[in-house]
Amino acid sequence: MIAAIVISHGHRAELADSLPAVAPHVDELVVIANIPGSEPEDACGGRVIGNPDPLSYAANLNRGIAETSGELVLVNNPDAVPEPGAIATLAEFMAEHPRAGIVGPQLLDPDGSWQPSRRSFPTVAGTLVRRTPLRRAFPPLERQRAHYNLDERPAEPVEADWMLGGSLLLRRAMLDELGGYDAGFRMYGEEIDLAYRAAQAGWERWYVPQAVVRHRWDRLTDERFLTRRTLWHWRSVLRYVRKHPETLFSR
Repeated sequence: MIAAIVISHGHRAELADSLPAVAPHVDELVVIANIPGSEPEDACGGRVIGNPDPLSYAANLNRGIAETSGELVLVNNPDAVPEPGAIATLAEFMAEHPRAGIVGPQLLDPDGSWQPSRRSFPTVAGTLVRRTPLRRAFPPLERQRAHYNLDERPAEPVEADWMLGGSLLLRRAMLDELGGYDAGFRMYGEEIDLAYRAAQAGWERWYVPQAVVRHRWDRLTDERFLTRRTLWHWRSVLRYVRKHPETLFSR
């Protein structure tokens, strides 16, 4: 059984494209409307849950996990549109790899351009460059190619440190073991923290490029320095380092 969770925070228009692409390929579908007006016009047979007060993205994911029972959990952004067969491809891969706890598809922008969604675990130095004005002098996509795995575009499944959370298939047994997402991450970093804890517990993370999902890569925190999203990102960075201080000295 596959359960799908979609968190909407003012994404009603995007849901009109993503839910019809998800619903026929899962056994359970839960849409969490984090703020009023986020409910889909057509839930495609799924269940809609409205929050009385907004929650963090990670807390919403945990709520969706608790509201479903599928042994596999698809976490899908409201603007992520799986291509036909993508979800089944990820599920089949998990069936063949019982220690795969997190499996991610190839992400493409709506115009078909490739997104570097498979990443290496972050380092403090690399994060400082990516999240401060230093990135003007040291463009990350040029100077941190290893972090983005830019010199690799595999055509076959390959293991990953972590992957962007636009669309991920998770094994419930892993989520139960790890206690789900850390709700202390308001937004950003929750998928890195989950992947790191999964790695520590011996769960595999795989990138499966045969599964393709269309997803708009906004890169909002890369374009502007002083926004509330930048603040959320830095809070997530600090939380990650506090939780995993050994990463200060890795790589």
